[in-house]
Amino acid sequence: MALDIIVGAQWGDEGKGRIVDLLSAQADVVARFNGGDNAGHTVNVAGQTFKLHLIPSGIIHPRPVGIMGNGMVINPLTLLKELDMLAENGVTLSPGRLQISYAAHLITPAHRALDQAQEKSRGQGQIGTTGRGIGPAYTDKASRRGLRMADMLDPKSFAEKMAAHINDTNLILQKLYGAEPLDANQVAEEYRVCAEKIAPYISDTAQFLAQALKQGRSILAEGAQGTLLDIDHGTYPYVTSSPTTAAGVLSGLGLGISPIGRVIGATKSFQTRVGSGPFPTEVFDEDAVRLRGTGANPWDEFGTTTGRPRRVGWLDTVLLRYAARVNGLTELVITKMDVLSGLPSVRICSAYRAGSETFHELPLGPADLSPYTPVYEDLPGWQADLTGLRSAAQLPAEARAYLRRIEELTGVPVSLVSVGPERSQVIQLN
Repeated sequence: MALDIIVGAQWGDEGKGRIVDLLSAQADVVARFNGGDNAGHTVNVAGQTFKLHLIPSGIIHPRPVGIMGNGMVINPLTLLKELDMLAENGVTLSPGRLQISYAAHLITPAHRALDQAQEKSRGQGQIGTTGRGIGPAYTDKASRRGLRMADMLDPKSFAEKMAAHINDTNLILQKLYGAEPLDANQVAEEYRVCAEKIAPYISDTAQFLAQALKQGRSILAEGAQGTLLDIDHGTYPYVTSSPTTAAGVLSGLGLGISPIGRVIGATKSFQTRVGSGPFPTEVFDEDAVRLRGTGANPWDEFGTTTGRPRRVGWLDTVLLRYAARVNGLTELVITKMDVLSGLPSVRICSAYRAGSETFHELPLGPADLSPYTPVYEDLPGWQADLTGLRSAAQLPAEARAYLRRIEELTGVPVSLVSVGPERSQVIQLN
């Protein structure tokens, strides 16, 4: 069996979680390869909503084993809360059912405090970090001074390492940012208790995955955030601190050049992002209110992790073509098609203009989009409520035309369309 991959093709929040949940019904293993609890995946099953930040979304199904890969940075406190939340809702994960890479790095209270102090110090130049300690944890990883999950397996040395880590960070917090220091002994004790609970889940997940592939088992790799937040290929510096593209799967899970099957890009039928950074197709008028929603529903455009209202705009196929190229997408999944119902027309950005030139591809990537203005196509809207539809033939002609235009502009076929938040509200196209 091959390794299938699902990644976000925008700035995250594309609805990957519910698509992973849908496809995980046939998977033997679901594996997350990057990021930390700055990600948020929402899964709705029979009226029950699960909001996951670390554990792979596909774990809601009883069949697959969940893997948290070495490319992740993990806050143990968040992880334990998530395990408790799942157990309270009937999903109990034994150490055999959920496995955590010994090489994944830890997020500590020091990382969170440093993240928040650094963001505050940027003033008007803030990049919109969640303040969850993701960047500082990856900085420590790259600087070879981070703490890894394997450190939790030796309680005595782990407590000593944690106390030293807190004391070292306190010097930076106090002298550079004027922030309050943390109590090293208190943190060390809190994390020692966490280590006792988490230790049974820690294993060599890369070996497990390699063996699973040899045995012909199916693996579904689940990305966090989206392509445009990739540390190398995103709208730098308004990005996350890890690889978010399909290429990051192999290093983030510890796999060699494995047989890769489907590379699925999830994208909304419009565009959103949280935090600062460029957004050429952003809207601010009544269309923004219409696309965002009020926040009354779990699926409205408010961050799963932060609760912040998302910035919204029309679908940008210049950036979507870019995402298709850097990921090697084999197919697209379009989410939230139902949100566009009732609009008299639907806009889609097909190119950029800068001065007298028109651009269908980005000359220097997406980091600096300030010179460009979007070139729009206006397509007829549809009035029908899509939420009850379950086949492509039932879709209004205008909705089908919109999907065909996305395929034409990106060169990637659309395989699935979601028309509501529930697991069942998905239409198979190809």
